[in-house]
Amino acid sequence: MKDVWIVDTADVADDAKIGPGSSIWHLAQVREGASLGANCVVGRGAYIGTGVSLGDNCKVQNYALVYEPAKLADGVFIGPAVVLTNDHRPRAVNPDGTVKSADDWHAVGVTIDEGAAIGARAVCVAPITIGAWAMIAAGAVVTKDVPAHALMVGVPARQVGWVSRAGNPLVEEDGVFLDPKSGQEFAVIEGELTQLAAKGE
Repeated sequence: MKDVWIVDTADVADDAKIGPGSSIWHLAQVREGASLGANCVVGRGAYIGTGVSLGDNCKVQNYALVYEPAKLADGVFIGPAVVLTNDHRPRAVNPDGTVKSADDWHAVGVTIDEGAAIGARAVCVAPITIGAWAMIAAGAVVTKDVPAHALMVGVPARQVGWVSRAGNPLVEEDGVFLDPKSGQEFAVIEGELTQLAAKGE
């Protein structure tokens, strides 16, 4: 694969598509039919499941588990030891005691929109969608869809605020949300965070 760095101990399926500038590190596994965009990083011991798709510029840190049929948009960050599940009612056996096979269950996935970040050891329980630029705190367990720019913490995860694209927590003043580092202002309109025009524009 041209312009791709794959270390010898990584296990990458022959039909996996790896974009230019991407790197796959020690003991990572990328399964059949997976697709990684340009400039992605898959860390040590990470797992990318069959048919999983990553956009450009994604980072999957050490020992994260991204199970199919997860879909990650451009610029998604997956922290160390994160788990994206794919079975809402997991069982090793059927009610009659027979071992479950691939035909005995239907995989459901986690969808993560552009720029969102999932903190270390967080668990995302499929099927859910995490909105663009959302921030999931380390150790959180996400069981419901997450709005864009939401800051989520806890078990189960709950929204405690909003973040900018840079990941800065926003401060509320009289119904306006301010990024204290950039000075950008936002408002929540019909449940969605919307950037306000700069003064004088």
